[in-house]
Amino acid sequence: GKFLKAGRVVVLLQGRHAGKKAVITKAFDDGSKARKFGHALVAGIERPFKKVTKKMSQKKIKNKLRCKAFVKFVNYNHMMPTRYTVPSELQPANFVTEEQMHTSDGRSEARKYIQNLLKEKFITPPLDKSGRPSKDVAFLRKKLRF
Repeated sequence: GKFLKAGRVVVLLQGRHAGKKAVITKAFDDGSKARKFGHALVAGIERPFKKVTKKMSQKKIKNKLRCKAFVKFVNYNHMMPTRYTVPSELQPANFVTEEQMHTSDGRSEARKYIQNLLKEKFITPPLDKSGRPSKDVAFLRKKLRF
């Protein structure tokens, strides 16, 4: 079956974002006119949050809770799917549109939107069926150790 659907968390394997986690926002299995290969539009985290402790000042906490996002078209060969999917209430298909990718303003607008959304979801993670914080969002938040 097809498992590279919108919402799947993937790890990028090539390029400047190699080793970074991303979420598929739109999949193009048969390619498109510009890219004649299977690829996906992904939104990912370039710089995850840093660790926060109780004794830190509010100013320091605010600085540590900054993350940097990226949006990119990626060939299927250059991503590794994980078992995690982003909760559907986040609506990953709305993270970034194809039209936004055509202009640099659109891309930066999409990045800002994703950064704010992820910051909000990382601070108060959505709950899974058993009422505990979602493991999928927790996985996306952590830096990949390799």
